[in-house]
Amino acid sequence: MLSLRSVTKRYGALTALDGVSLDIARGEFFGLLGPNGAGKSTLMALAAGLRSPDAGTLTLDGGVVTPADPRTRTSLGLVPQSIALYEELSADQNLRIFGALYGLRGAQLRRRIDEALAAVQLTDRRRDPVKTFSGGMQRRLNLVAALLHQPKLLLCDEPTVGVDPQSRNAIFDYLTALNRAGLTIIYSTHYMEEATRLCSRIGIIDHGRIPALGTLDELLTRLPFEEEISFPATPETAPLAALLGADGTLVSADGRHRFQPRADFRLSAFYTRAEALGLPPRLFTAARPTLEAVFLHLTGRNLRE
Repeated sequence: MLSLRSVTKRYGALTALDGVSLDIARGEFFGLLGPNGAGKSTLMALAAGLRSPDAGTLTLDGGVVTPADPRTRTSLGLVPQSIALYEELSADQNLRIFGALYGLRGAQLRRRIDEALAAVQLTDRRRDPVKTFSGGMQRRLNLVAALLHQPKLLLCDEPTVGVDPQSRNAIFDYLTALNRAGLTIIYSTHYMEEATRLCSRIGIIDHGRIPALGTLDELLTRLPFEEEISFPATPETAPLAALLGADGTLVSADGRHRFQPRADFRLSAFYTRAEALGLPPRLFTAARPTLEAVFLHLTGRNLRE
């Protein structure tokens, strides 16, 4: 559906995308996961034909994506990071404008609007000005505005920023249903739980590059450990923590130790040490590694502004 070949985009001295190559299959729910400033929004803008790459090419459904030729853009819908609605107008009026921009008219447009409002539970607020809507309601309306023309590809650029849990869950359910019906979705986020819940394949982007790409199970193989053990950081467990440095990585935060053993480390050795120190089993929690662990392993723990 969408292909990027050695795509580079610069803003002055800043390289936002650095030779990115990527293929998105038809019907895929693809997650683009990265910290702030990693290049997610730039990739979305290039895929939408809003900007041109400095090098490389993008093709959408077989056609080259370029701002000079907007025809390929009729195949996609864009849900931008910032809400793009006319606040003084009603929900119905907003959708009429967006539908008309894609050539929808008359009974067809009215039917699509009715279906869209019903899908995001806004039918009873269709005549109300958007400025009276909550943030979650505006996000839901912004989503269906991008879908009126029934695109083949939907680009969602962090679409749940500032959304309440109920609206977020409604957006998730709606996107999942659309994907199951065949819609290809690219979803950018920096929320691990969103990528884990929604996406069949995930690309981790950082500093304009994609250092890891695959399913969640495939990404977990990038870690140097296969299981994580956590336990309270107390004087009682301090002797055990002191023994673990050579056997993996020990991270201490929020009153707990998180031990990530080397892949060749035998967990039985850990519990043998714990028993020798008289530590009860209830102190320890073993868990499969998470996407967050992969993300931090690949992108580091430094704060991003």
